[in-house]
Amino acid sequence: MSGMDTTRDELIVLEDLEKVFQVRRKAGRFRRTRTEVRAVDGISFTVRRGEMVGYIGPNGAGKSTTIKMLTGILTPSGGRLRVAGIDPQRERARLARRIGVVFGQRTTLWWDLPLRDSYGLVRRMYRVPRARFRENLERCVELLDLAELLDVPVRQLSLGQRMRGDIAAALLHDPEVLYLDEPTIGLDVISKAKVRGFLRDLNAERGTTVLLTTHDLTDIEQLCRRVMVIDHGRLMYDGDLAGLHEAGASERQLVVDLEREQPPISVEGARTVRVEGPRQWLAFPAGASAAPLVARVAEAYPLVDLSVQEPDIEDVIARMYAGDAQGEAVGVTS
Repeated sequence: MSGMDTTRDELIVLEDLEKVFQVRRKAGRFRRTRTEVRAVDGISFTVRRGEMVGYIGPNGAGKSTTIKMLTGILTPSGGRLRVAGIDPQRERARLARRIGVVFGQRTTLWWDLPLRDSYGLVRRMYRVPRARFRENLERCVELLDLAELLDVPVRQLSLGQRMRGDIAAALLHDPEVLYLDEPTIGLDVISKAKVRGFLRDLNAERGTTVLLTTHDLTDIEQLCRRVMVIDHGRLMYDGDLAGLHEAGASERQLVVDLEREQPPISVEGARTVRVEGPRQWLAFPAGASAAPLVARVAEAYPLVDLSVQEPDIEDVIARMYAGDAQGEAVGVTS
């Protein structure tokens, strides 16, 4: 493997992976200057077979560039990588049969065809046996609630419906690894729950390896035991979500609607950060359970409704930087 040692359990392996783009900018009326932009800057990590890993970071951090190199769409500027023992750039067609890809902002379905016809084309492209195709399609249709959408042209689907359709299309050929780029973007609460439940079952029953990029930390919390944070092309953190919150000293917020206006709520384990009429916002450590806090508030105040807001990924990363004055990566494992 070109000197790159992997084991059967190591499905994705990156070593010092780099991607540099040459960007030309105006420098006066007739001149252009060329600038290097390091979208991915020496990233190394391993994903074992059957893992579900969150790969997160702010916009422009290098997440999508990494995924495109893992699929063979982009060629690395340096370093090495293997997916299922395959070099994505040299054997892109062979790799395509072993991976599934869903890009949240782009569909892989045929715009003017009904879902059913798009899936038929996918079967032919990947040469999926008919019996296996029917089994996979029936399972996806049931669990992703697609039955009433099969005869609807893709262009008529909402973003959430199309997303569920794309996820099904990516799984019809039984990929070993699934790359998901913002799979719950634009979905309502019920649709998000369906997609998350489907992905959990897929991983548990078939051992499908999942690499998930998202801006929704709830996706990570409910699906992934491991999370990696990338920013400015560098791996900033690799560990569990609790450790990420600890490294970033991040906070969640409990939004409380009271029967009437009250002085700022005072309960153990939280602090009131905002009051607007009968609504108050209480901040508490992101790694702590909300249940005891909810119980204390409900016992002491006339409660009408409440909800929990997760911290933004950008906020978590900003706090990581603030707590790491030297700018070195936090919690990255070798």
